[in-house]
Amino acid sequence: MSITRRTLIRICSFAVAAGAVLAARNIQLMRRNELNSLALEYNYMRAVEELSAAADNINNTLQKELYAGTADMHQNLAQQLWRDSSTAKAALAQLPVEELQLENTYKFLSQVGNYALSISEKVREGEEITDDEYQKLSSLHDFSRRLCDDMWELENGITSGEIILSAAAKESSPQSGEKAPTVTEGFEDFEEGFDSYPSLIYDGPFSDHILEKKPLMTENAPQVTKQKALERCAMALNINSADIKETSEEEGKMPSWVFSDKDGALTCAVTKNGGYISYFLKSRQVNEISISREEAINNADKLLEKLGVLSMERTYYEEYNNALVINYAYSYDGTVCYTDLIKISVAMDNGEILGYDARGYLVNHQKREFKDGRISILDAQKKVSPKLTVKSRSLAVIPSDSTEELLCYEFKCRTEDDRNVLVYINAYTGKEEQILILYESESGTLAM
Repeated sequence: MSITRRTLIRICSFAVAAGAVLAARNIQLMRRNELNSLALEYNYMRAVEELSAAADNINNTLQKELYAGTADMHQNLAQQLWRDSSTAKAALAQLPVEELQLENTYKFLSQVGNYALSISEKVREGEEITDDEYQKLSSLHDFSRRLCDDMWELENGITSGEIILSAAAKESSPQSGEKAPTVTEGFEDFEEGFDSYPSLIYDGPFSDHILEKKPLMTENAPQVTKQKALERCAMALNINSADIKETSEEEGKMPSWVFSDKDGALTCAVTKNGGYISYFLKSRQVNEISISREEAINNADKLLEKLGVLSMERTYYEEYNNALVINYAYSYDGTVCYTDLIKISVAMDNGEILGYDARGYLVNHQKREFKDGRISILDAQKKVSPKLTVKSRSLAVIPSDSTEELLCYEFKCRTEDDRNVLVYINAYTGKEEQILILYESESGTLAM
């Protein structure tokens, strides 16, 4: 049977088409494999970040556990440790380390919450924590700090490309010469670091959740016009109102007009009710430090005075990217209200105000009347851990988990290794409500 020219052309066309389909299919499969590989790498990176964050929380909570003085606080911290250790184990299970025998690492993550819970139960039953138990808690904290440091190095190594997340990525890595280690090899170092893990027998300085409330200062305040809001924005920023334009509106619990300058480098929000400056931000690079911290703080103080925000007390500050961020809290009759917060950022090259955030203040500021029936400050001090030395004491208003305010005695304490710790005892119930550890460095003070 002879093949006609038309048939031959048809066969060739089919062959070319089939080849094109196969090539396209191969490209599609390669692309799918590439996307699957990228998705896997993303999941690994997310797990590393979750594990790193959990390790930070465990380290911080264990340190608080050393300074807790009441059964309620021990229980709260133990429950937080249980949650964070469970999160850490779940993140670890998502990483490509199945071939490793991470017995000590898993043992630490399992036992840290259990041991804290056992201590909590003991204190609740009226028993004292022994020196040996404090020593074991201290050892747990040492190991958590080591895990925290190692996780930080691992995360930085992955981000910089010095450590590869998976063997597949290692094979496809474009690096020449000595190949980068995988995340698996990093966890081998973890496990070796836990060789001397002890045998055990058997949670601003406050959260931004204070912004979840309905703003008290704007709730019944009269509405202002857009023009009036623009004029207040110009006054606060010390610029001509002709150089400002409206860009958008913010709704939600604090409706505001939002303005910017012609270059878009400046953003300022003014509340529709009351016409208060809610926040503003200037975007520019600060390349050097030419003024002192005292000058920067003085400029921030002048801004508050200009805006008519009075009776604010400086609490903590931190230097970041050549700018000084200063936290202020409202102070009335010797009581610091940490709920009424304002943050101001000052450029350290020329003293310009780069940022102002008064949302915490607008949400919470009010005239307060405290009821009678407080316990004495001496009785409250008895709730402070014997491991702490009280250096000063005062009254403070802090937020609770339910966004309600708590009047507390604030005890500024010193630890045996010269750390500063803040302990808050409820002024009515005597409950230990909060512990904050102050991390102090040349750049400022951070409360956690």
